[in-house]
Amino acid sequence: MNDREVADYLLANPDFFVEHAELLATIKLGNPHGKAAVSLQERQMEMLREKNKHLELRLAELLRYGHENDSISAKTVHWVSHVLAERDPHALPRLIAEQLRQEFDVPQAALRLWDVADSYAQASFAKHTGEEVRLFANSLEVPYCGANTGFEAAQWLDGGEQAPQSVAIVALRRRVSAEERDPSGEAFGLLVLGSPDPRRFHDGMATDLLRKIGTLASAGLTRLLPH
Repeated sequence: MNDREVADYLLANPDFFVEHAELLATIKLGNPHGKAAVSLQERQMEMLREKNKHLELRLAELLRYGHENDSISAKTVHWVSHVLAERDPHALPRLIAEQLRQEFDVPQAALRLWDVADSYAQASFAKHTGEEVRLFANSLEVPYCGANTGFEAAQWLDGGEQAPQSVAIVALRRRVSAEERDPSGEAFGLLVLGSPDPRRFHDGMATDLLRKIGTLASAGLTRLLPH
């Protein structure tokens, strides 16, 4: 019998070592951690210990993810509570940006709106934006995350001497469809987050949270638009 036939036989006869238990004590296997041979039982115990170690690491990783998700959820709720509690529409854009900075430790945050109601047309958040910015906002199906390649919107950020090296740009829209990945409605603004750390926002990062923030911010800011 060759190796494959022996293996097939043992698989087809799982009671073999039950009927021939005396063989277990005589079988020796190579020790992966040394040159000495070990018994089959010892090798099985070693395999179980390695498997348990892997499971413990995986459990610790899942717990860490759970704690991180709980923290993000709590920060989001806190941010939303501030947005809902703000009664002054003029103060809302600044509050949205400032609270994002505080809750999520974002170094720089700003937003700009256009086509707002006449009573808000002279506000700082409604300063003139170029046509390219508006076209870019309407083209954003998902938030942009990556290097700051000279975006006009990145100039809205007040970082002092620390120019943003990486940015996240989120379109603010009048409507968002039920399909999270299928935004609809014309954009009426942009939310911009920036960091001097080039790795803070990168093109491989998940954007689920940013999309939700954009949806919530858009819903709150629609009160500044003409009815």
